[in-house]
Amino acid sequence: MKLSPDRVVLDTNNAHEHGHGVGDHLYVHRHSLVHDLPAQVKTVAAIVFIFMVVLTPVHAVGAFAVYLGLVFVVVKIADLPFPLVLRRMLIEIPFVLFAVLMPFFGPEPRVEFLGLSLSQEGLWSAFGILAKGTIGVATSITLAATTRARDLLQGLETIGVPDLLVQIASFMLRYSAVVTDDLSRMKVARESRGFSATGIKHWKVLANSAGALFIRSYERGERVHLAMLSRGYNGTIIDLYKPVVTKKDWRTAMALPIVAASIMVIAWITL
Repeated sequence: MKLSPDRVVLDTNNAHEHGHGVGDHLYVHRHSLVHDLPAQVKTVAAIVFIFMVVLTPVHAVGAFAVYLGLVFVVVKIADLPFPLVLRRMLIEIPFVLFAVLMPFFGPEPRVEFLGLSLSQEGLWSAFGILAKGTIGVATSITLAATTRARDLLQGLETIGVPDLLVQIASFMLRYSAVVTDDLSRMKVARESRGFSATGIKHWKVLANSAGALFIRSYERGERVHLAMLSRGYNGTIIDLYKPVVTKKDWRTAMALPIVAASIMVIAWITL
């Protein structure tokens, strides 16, 4: 961090040259075409691709199969382990559970399946949530696995996301690990004194620990804020690392959403 007359300036060149930074637990280090693309280019491509998927009519089953195939082609090009991607996609389970319930509560007409009365509209809605949600989650996982957290935040700022939101996300990434470490130390301290949460009677102790963690985090936030103000912070953080974006980068990254847009248009025309 360098002192500027009116702004805090960060030099992250070393962070890009030496290993992972803070919040990079989702990043998978590889040397691939996808990894080498600038973050803002990948972010725009991912957003446009997901937008095309959402706009696709739910009855175009073949289109969603092609979309999913395209995502896994990108995963292959990025040399990401398929088991890792599939394991991370378990985050979609709540959406799956919600989608499974929709055919039971949809309107008429209904169909019989294994003795169950299911709504046709509910079935299509459930398929739409599963298909679009799965493709969106897979795309997001691929983006996170091929882009360092710091690069992703800088890319969001480059494409016009408000600075305040980017800075909030940056501090969340930085201090989530610190808060988690505090929580782990408090747990070890309780267990070293023979404490074990086995019932409702221990909830008061856990509540007190949560309160202490909140106060500790709040006080740390105040100290960090004062330290930043003393270094010239006025609401803007300048990153000295500026990746070079070429027309070739844009052509490479936008190939995926352009293909998706073509599929979406064909799906609407052929309905």
